[in-house]
Amino acid sequence: MHESVLSTLAPENWPFSLEWLPQPAYMVGGAVRDAILGRTREYLDLDFVIPSKAVKVARAIAHHYKAGFVLLDAKRQIARVVFPHATADFAQQEGNSLEVDLHRRDFTVNAIAYNPHTQEIIDPLQGSVDLQQGILRMVSPSNLEDDPLRLMRGYRQAAQLGFTIEPATQAAIRSLASHISKVAAERVRVEIGYLLANSQGTPWITSAWEDGLIAPFFKNATRESLLKLAAVDNAAALLTQNWPQLGTQLQEYIRDRIKTTWLGIAKLACLVNPNPELAEIELQELTYSRAEIRGVTTALKLLPQFQVVDMSLREQYFLFHDADMVFPAAAVLAVALDNFVEAMSGDKPLHTAVATTQETKARGCQVLAPLINRYLNPDDLVAHPTALVSGKELIIALDIPASAIIGQLLTEIGVAQAEGKVSTPTEAIAFARQLLKTRSISGDAT
Repeated sequence: MHESVLSTLAPENWPFSLEWLPQPAYMVGGAVRDAILGRTREYLDLDFVIPSKAVKVARAIAHHYKAGFVLLDAKRQIARVVFPHATADFAQQEGNSLEVDLHRRDFTVNAIAYNPHTQEIIDPLQGSVDLQQGILRMVSPSNLEDDPLRLMRGYRQAAQLGFTIEPATQAAIRSLASHISKVAAERVRVEIGYLLANSQGTPWITSAWEDGLIAPFFKNATRESLLKLAAVDNAAALLTQNWPQLGTQLQEYIRDRIKTTWLGIAKLACLVNPNPELAEIELQELTYSRAEIRGVTTALKLLPQFQVVDMSLREQYFLFHDADMVFPAAAVLAVALDNFVEAMSGDKPLHTAVATTQETKARGCQVLAPLINRYLNPDDLVAHPTALVSGKELIIALDIPASAIIGQLLTEIGVAQAEGKVSTPTEAIAFARQLLKTRSISGDAT
């Protein structure tokens, strides 16, 4: 195993040559930990500790390789070099030796270093033993207190690695939980995002809530909210089983630059106020992006409509129009909460209520099946209407001025097309002319 670890960490795999690193210099953190675990990544994320002039070294490497350069912390001398398929952080060593630096880190599994010049693994805190045992153990309580984000990071790393948190460490996190409020909301938001991304994170976000780390940020979260997260995981698994394409979309990021999945949006909706307007304020305070806020609030607004049985084509048309890209998140949330309410209505204790029967789960899917099938069919004119005419064409053909009425006419044409009443531009214009003639268009198209 030792040889395979050294092979993984070898400078031949880096995006820059070893000759650019002074002696001594060390690789530390996640890359070393993951190499020991045999975990591989397509995108390299490397961290180096250098005794002095770390920023100067980083700048020289960035300049030579024409890579991106970011000064992360001028005071602590930390800089980042961004390559096409890798990121390398360079930090000034804390204290007068590598051992002192490693003793200031968060968990023992992250306090292992690799010397690329000597091919040596340096592990003064026996982090590799904890890696073998699947345990996350703090270096010291004071290290966690120094940067309270480490409290939340412990749960995130346990979820990602499939580890348990050593009891004394979890007790320390619990005792220090009040310090989490000192951390900027956006930093906590990133950690919570990791936990919301998949089902492995749900038990850990529940533990984080129980230990007092969630409430300072999500003030409306309750034990029921955490049970709803598990219900969303169950619903996502069921929808993925029945509609793999929808399952794939649930795992996609809502934007290329926003690393929140549609499944994460559905789960985020469980933690905030169910009132969309209040949820929007709550999410703004937590510095979520406009795209994330729109995703959550749209899903919450549309929940009642998703639970309607036997919707007319007109109602479906407007539902798809309002849902747009948020449909996967809204659908999984609707199935989850339908199952959740069904489970709550029984005699099961709260902690087992989300383990609904297959019959109950299937019932939630059956209600949405027609909508999901429409959504997944790109040729469906109810879910994915294609414009027969443009607003400009209506203005010219009908000889009317540009106004809000044009938008209403286009909407009614779209509904009529979905209902099979019109299918050509000529029919669409004639339909619009008739609407104007009979004064069927007024202030509200819906």
